[in-house]
Amino acid sequence: MIIVDTALRRRAAEGNPVRVALVGAGFMGRGLTNQIVNSVPGMELVAIANRTLARAEQAYAEAGVGEVRQVADGAALDAAVADGVAAVTDDWRAVCDAASVDAIVEATGAVEFGCHVVVRAIERGKHVVLMNAEVDATVGPLLSRRASEAGVVLTGCDGDQPGVQMNLVRFVQGIGLTPLVAGNVKGLQDPYRTPTTQKAFAERWGQDPHMVTSFADGTKISIEQATVANATGMTVARRGMGGADHAGHVDDLVEHYDVEQLRELGGVVDYVVGSKPGPGVYVLATHDDPKQRHYLELYKLGQGPLYSFYTPYHLCHFEVPSTVARAVLFGDAAIAPLAGPKVEVITIAKQDLAAGTVLDGLGGYHTYGEAEAYDVSQAEGLLPIGVAEGSRLTRDVRKDEAISYADVVLPEGRLVDELVAEQTRLFAAQA
Repeated sequence: MIIVDTALRRRAAEGNPVRVALVGAGFMGRGLTNQIVNSVPGMELVAIANRTLARAEQAYAEAGVGEVRQVADGAALDAAVADGVAAVTDDWRAVCDAASVDAIVEATGAVEFGCHVVVRAIERGKHVVLMNAEVDATVGPLLSRRASEAGVVLTGCDGDQPGVQMNLVRFVQGIGLTPLVAGNVKGLQDPYRTPTTQKAFAERWGQDPHMVTSFADGTKISIEQATVANATGMTVARRGMGGADHAGHVDDLVEHYDVEQLRELGGVVDYVVGSKPGPGVYVLATHDDPKQRHYLELYKLGQGPLYSFYTPYHLCHFEVPSTVARAVLFGDAAIAPLAGPKVEVITIAKQDLAAGTVLDGLGGYHTYGEAEAYDVSQAEGLLPIGVAEGSRLTRDVRKDEAISYADVVLPEGRLVDELVAEQTRLFAAQA
């Protein structure tokens, strides 16, 4: 949205910046801190909440902020803002409760923790930007409904592939075409990768091995495409999506799909491995007007019936401030569920697992995620990957077997399980 820069410059000129708090000072959080502090006039990062204060202070220091103040609650954070001092806290509730915070960016990637942050932020009237697609894919439809009822925006972010896809979907719809495929370009797909195999790559880039593993083993792409499906009303053509190896350009994919099948399904989310331009995203769309198809051919988009549109990059934290501004200044979500879930990410065994195994987290050694149509997942009672961590198996499970709720005992007292149950009741009643 090109109007965002003008709106932020106006806020800067008025001395009334958009005030943002960040939860999570990891790899992406530090990048976002540097971006807001040094490159976004009209926006201030007023606070960082992190379990370890030293990491929050490090993020500010790397961005060139010399003075920070440790605060314990929302009132102390508000006082720091009034004094023009950046705040750090190890209590995430402080940023939710502070009256001076306009929006919160949740950047932890942790599902249970992220649910607590989002629920409280919505209750306190804060806009929320999720750099945490894991929460969005698990309970995004319910939380988005709660946000709407509270008069705030809950949104995924520009720069991450789902947000880039949604921007492209909206562009394509805006010029009169019907999107039938929303796709993602991957460089690697191997469901059996582990933190051990990804350790060297993670160390080279200063990232968490489990997060890197979730990219490599297909869990992250499933999570991302589930959020796109829920935001567009699309589904998957089959469990796990197509995931074709394609060394050519994404433009060639117009010959890869059965258009009538796409129409019958109402559009699908998908991904390809090894395509150019990578790491980009693509949308394939149709146009029903023969006069306009004539113009599209003149403009070098081919003869149809599918036309290819793509964005050749996604710039992650660089684009997140635009999402914040869209939410705070225009009430616009970069990507948010339309209604109830369309696609869910289910839990698949990465290796043979014995009864009694307590499942590890996303990007671990035990499981990987695959995108499945929500009605299929519900009918088979399959376990969402977002709630799998900490669950104890009650039977032996074979490698590549889908794990169901009947196969596990869930940890007690988790908010995410309450939210999933509420989401199921809410949208089943509306189906």
